[in-house]
Amino acid sequence: MRTALVIGTGLIGTSIALALAGRGVRVHLEDHDADQARTAASLGAGTDRPPEGPVDLAVVAVPPAHIPAVLAAAQRRKAARGYLDVGSVKGGPRREAEALGCDPVTYLGTHPMSGREISGPLAATADLFEGRPWVLTPTPETDTEVLNLALELISLCRAVPVVMDADAHDRAVALVSHTPQLLSSLVAARLEGADETAVRLCGQGIRDVTRIAASDPGMWIDILSANPGPVADVLAAVAGDLEETVRALRALQSADETERTGGAVGIEDVLRRGNSGRARIPGKHGQAPAAYETVAVLISDRPGELAGIFADAGRVGVNIEDVRIEHATGQQAGHVQLMVEPGSVPVLTAALRERGWAIRQQ
Repeated sequence: MRTALVIGTGLIGTSIALALAGRGVRVHLEDHDADQARTAASLGAGTDRPPEGPVDLAVVAVPPAHIPAVLAAAQRRKAARGYLDVGSVKGGPRREAEALGCDPVTYLGTHPMSGREISGPLAATADLFEGRPWVLTPTPETDTEVLNLALELISLCRAVPVVMDADAHDRAVALVSHTPQLLSSLVAARLEGADETAVRLCGQGIRDVTRIAASDPGMWIDILSANPGPVADVLAAVAGDLEETVRALRALQSADETERTGGAVGIEDVLRRGNSGRARIPGKHGQAPAAYETVAVLISDRPGELAGIFADAGRVGVNIEDVRIEHATGQQAGHVQLMVEPGSVPVLTAALRERGWAIRQQ
């Protein structure tokens, strides 16, 4: 691939353009908002000048509701040899594109499974897709050249290709992406009118659950409007679990010992099913999830604290598999939780204590 046209210079489109431009592809940028395209160009994502002729690949990076019309317009003006979109919903936009008379031979629906809570070109990074799954939904009509162009794009973005049926993809993302967004927002909404004293008690658990609730509502309205049925199906199942959980909690309040026992069994069941589901989420590099142990270190809010801890861990040959930071309420301090292989815990703990770090007992 030598040339590309990215239509839509938001987070995803600009990140793709940055990755391609950084690897020698001449990228042309197009957006209904010319200022946004110029912003992306100023970041090094390409040029906002139109190409002189057809490019190798056109990437449609607009909200799902607009994909069919934008694709149809690009194909009518013969903007490229091949076309793909990167929307988060695949089945509906494909059927609408077909109804508009789009050429299915030169078009391939794709979805990079990566993003951020913030949107726009200024949030874009060239490494946004590295190591992340990138779904392709080819049909029997898809031209081999277009599929190869898509695979080349994914390779240049350092992502991992995954081939799926379009409707199967939509059911999958309803479960692993769209429903979690709504559940996060529902939990965060409980905080809107909460007493300030309660809000000040927020710890890492509520921060983890509500992190993605900071996402742009407008963007999510576009996504959910394109995939409402599968998301509603998952939420209906969650609602059933919630009803059972509420009944179990009410039973725990009962004066009757048998009811309390039944309530405890119900709560244990949902917690154990949660354990089982969580264990299925792929671990590091997409491998089977590994069991790590945590070393919690007290740190102050000063520059270089994290770097010092990582350097000290490296000196004794301990690899930090994952890290989380828990900030202390009302203090310029917190705890950094270092996830390491179980056998590394004694070595790391001793080394950090020797170098003056305060270790919190787990």
